Amino acid sequence: MTLIEIMVVITILGLIMAAVGVSVLSQLDEAKQRRARMDFHALRNALKVYYAKKGRFPDTATGLRGLVEHHILEALPRDPWGNEYVYLNEGGKPRITSYGGDGTAGGDGNDADLCSCDPDPEAGTGS
Repeated sequence: MTLIEIMVVITILGLIMAAVGVSVLSQLDEAKQRRARMDFHALRNALKVYYAKKGRFPDTATGLRGLVEHHILEALPRDPWGNEYVYLNEGGKPRITSYGGDGTAGGDGNDADLCSCDPDPEAGTGS
C-alpha cells in the first residue's frame, strides 16, 4: 500500500466515525430527557406516599428533602446532567423541574427545561 492509499482509508474511517458520533450524541440527549421523565414519575410516586403519610405534600421550603427525611427515599436522585431537581409546591400542586444541560432556567435542545407538569411525548397524552 502506498502512503496515499493509507491516507484515503484513514480519511474514510474518520468520516464514518464522525457520522456515527453525531447520531449517537443526539440519542444520548434524548436518553437523558427520557431518564428525567422517569425520575419525575418515581418522584411523583414518592410524593404520593408522603401525602398518604402526612396528609399534604412537602412545602417548597422543605422540598424533596422531605422524602428522605421521612424515609420514603434513601437519597434524592440528581437529574441526568448532575444538577438537583427543583421542587415547587404552589397551591398544593407539586411541580418538579430539571433545568437541562445548562442548569439554568430556559434554553433549547439539550438545555431545555423539563417539568413534571409537561405532557410526556412518548405517552401521547399529558401525564
